[in-house]
Amino acid sequence: MWNELIKYPFYVTLHPFKGFWDVKYEGKGKPQIALSILLLLTIVITLKRQLTGFIVNFSNPNELNSLNELIFIILPFFLFCIANWAITTLMDGEGKFIEIITVTAYALLPMVIIYAATTIISNFITFEEAPLFFLLETTAMVWFCGLLFVGIMTVHQYSVSKTIATFIITAIVMGVILFLGLLFFSLLQQLITFVETIYKEIIYRL
Repeated sequence: MWNELIKYPFYVTLHPFKGFWDVKYEGKGKPQIALSILLLLTIVITLKRQLTGFIVNFSNPNELNSLNELIFIILPFFLFCIANWAITTLMDGEGKFIEIITVTAYALLPMVIIYAATTIISNFITFEEAPLFFLLETTAMVWFCGLLFVGIMTVHQYSVSKTIATFIITAIVMGVILFLGLLFFSLLQQLITFVETIYKEIIYRL
C-alpha cells in the first residue's frame, strides 16, 4: 500500500485532474509523503546553489547559508497554505488545511526532479548550451504552477475564474501576514530592548 502511495505523486504530475481528485476523495494523498517532498526540495535547492556549474551559477559560495535556504523554502510554503486556507474558508472552499498542504507539496515534485537533473547537467554543459539549462528551470516552475493551480481548484471545487481570484487574494493575504509578522517582531525587539534598559538602570542605581 505504502509503495503505491509513494509512487502516486509521480502519477499526479502527469495526470493532475484525476490525481488530485483521488487525493481528495480517494485518500491517496498522505501528509507524510507531502512533507517528505518538501524536505527533498529543500535539500535539492540547497545542493543546487552550492553544486551548480560555474557557467550558470550566480550564487556567491561565501554567502550561502543552509539555514537561510531552509527558511526561504519552508516559510513561503506554509505561508501560502495558511493564507489560502484562511481565504478559502471564507469563500466556501471545500479543502481542508491538511489537503492544501498535500496538494501544494505534491505540485513541487517536478521541481525536485528537474532541479536535481539540472544541477548535474550544469557541470557538463558549455556556455552555448546554457539556454537549455534555463529552459529546464523555467519548465520546472511552469509545471509546478500548473499543478498547483489544478490542485487548489480541485481540492476546493472551484471554477477557473474563482481559483484565479483565490490566488490573487492569497498573495495579498500572504503579504499582510508577512507585514504583521515583521511588525510584531520589531515591536517585540523594541520591548525587549526597553526592558533591558530599565533593568540595567535599576541595577545601576542599586
